[in-house]
Amino acid sequence: MEQILPGGLLVAPSGPGLANDLVEDACYFDALRGADLVLPDSGLMVLLWKLIRGRGSKKLKRVSGLEFMDLLLRHSNLRERLDETFWVMPSEKEKVGNLQWLLHEHQMRVSEDAACVAPLYTTKGPVQDEALLGVIRERCPSIIFLNIGGGVQERVGYYLKQNLDPCPAIICCGAAIAFLAGGQVRIPQWADRLKLGWLLRCLHNPRNFIPRYWRAKSLIPLLLRYREKRPDLRQVSGDSF
Repeated sequence: MEQILPGGLLVAPSGPGLANDLVEDACYFDALRGADLVLPDSGLMVLLWKLIRGRGSKKLKRVSGLEFMDLLLRHSNLRERLDETFWVMPSEKEKVGNLQWLLHEHQMRVSEDAACVAPLYTTKGPVQDEALLGVIRERCPSIIFLNIGGGVQERVGYYLKQNLDPCPAIICCGAAIAFLAGGQVRIPQWADRLKLGWLLRCLHNPRNFIPRYWRAKSLIPLLLRYREKRPDLRQVSGDSF
């Protein structure tokens, strides 16, 4: 917590993001490489690494975006700096629901003008959002929460980091607040600890999430082949990441 609150970009890439966006989108790769703190959120990645890591390789313990967000919302430092926060939500409905939940569950009153709804960003490639950048420069928050989809939020966060000086804390935990507030299926702590959040999402919305997590299976050969190396990517050569 203390590592990121003074400023910098925090990301928590998902298994599908690591399996697909990492090798298909150079801008996504740059966003992860340019982050100041990367949470090992993917249960599949952590499990695979425990099975294949060699002697002398780094140990890896899963830290989920959901767990991080829950702890951060209970952190006294955040409460003291609530007026310095800015929240980017995926929809007007989730914006209203999340702000109401923050008030009722944590007694955290976030003003309407300290939150906005994200536009429809491109699924790949560079992100440029002058409107969001202008609002943030005017408000000068010290903590920005990007509660939008994985694969997108990392690129938006990196864009903000590159264009804000000094850089605030930029927290990319995606749908974590929606899991807590009920905007998406609730994921209890026991399910998150057992790495079963993906299963609850698939059961709740199979049409959207079963194909998404099925595509994450390509993470297995990717990690087996490259291990600690960064994978081959268009316009990118292979060295450590």
